[in-house]
Amino acid sequence: MADEFEKMGESLRAKTGKGLDEWIVTARAAGIAGHMALVNHLKSAHGLGHGYANMIVHAANASSAASQDDDALVSAAFEGARAHWRPLYDRLVALVQEFGGDVELAPKKGYVSLRRKKQFALLQPSTKDRFDIGVALKGEAPAGKLELAGSWNAMVSHRVRIAAGEEAGGDVADWLRAAYDRAG
Repeated sequence: MADEFEKMGESLRAKTGKGLDEWIVTARAAGIAGHMALVNHLKSAHGLGHGYANMIVHAANASSAASQDDDALVSAAFEGARAHWRPLYDRLVALVQEFGGDVELAPKKGYVSLRRKKQFALLQPSTKDRFDIGVALKGEAPAGKLELAGSWNAMVSHRVRIAAGEEAGGDVADWLRAAYDRAG
């Protein structure tokens, strides 16, 4: 994850003329507390894309996976009432890793991003009663449990909600595979 963060920082300087440290100063100077509010400000006021703006806000708030231990982030996501979701998470990670050796896990605060050349899915133990799976399947029609993500998470186009006591099922494996294939 640190290498990816560093590459994005280099690309940010090449595209904007300012490095990550300079953008962090800009973000903090805005005086905007909410994560998405600050992301949206950087996008509208400075013309940044979502990925860059999100990275800057995470770095400014020291909330990114680059600033924390990945294992600690994953463990924290499954603490307390959400602990029962860990076996499902472990099964889904094992499944996705069978797709190819290029799958990268990028833990964030509260969820884990699944990446190939770009993010193709995310796994999130949202509540004690619901586990959410986000997949990047832009243009795919909703079907069964596959619903449009709407405003849930801008990094994916669709979401699958798994209720407590349910299993993910073969259709989830198919959607994850399709998202993985598109990310290549």
